[in-house]
Amino acid sequence: MVNSVGVDMVQISEMKRLIDISGDVFIKRTFSKAEVERSKRAANRAEFFATRFAAKEATFKAVAHFTKNKGFDLRIIETLEEPDGYPVIRVNNKLGALLEEAGISALHISLTHDGDYAMAFVVAERCCEKVEETS
Repeated sequence: MVNSVGVDMVQISEMKRLIDISGDVFIKRTFSKAEVERSKRAANRAEFFATRFAAKEATFKAVAHFTKNKGFDLRIIETLEEPDGYPVIRVNNKLGALLEEAGISALHISLTHDGDYAMAFVVAERCCEKVEETS
């Protein structure tokens, strides 16, 4: 059952500007080691990071509302890909605990980019709830 959705769009040229002025500082404070390693194989690193940043924001929008503090550190969200290129949000211990608190059993993500914009759409799924039958 769909619990919530989140969507975010990031301007790729703005991400490039941010990376250019802050260098590795911004990247290391925002992205996981696996995301940084994967970015090295990307044809366009700014596009890669813009898409991953949109994924973090979209996940935040889909999940944070259901947490006690209504927020969390974006660094716990790591977007990787299956061998066939399909994007997935890797659920580590910190994110897993947060999802459990929020009552979310799964996250589904779609990423896209066109021109100067990167976009992410996240669906947060709540585990099936038992429906009472009425006679």
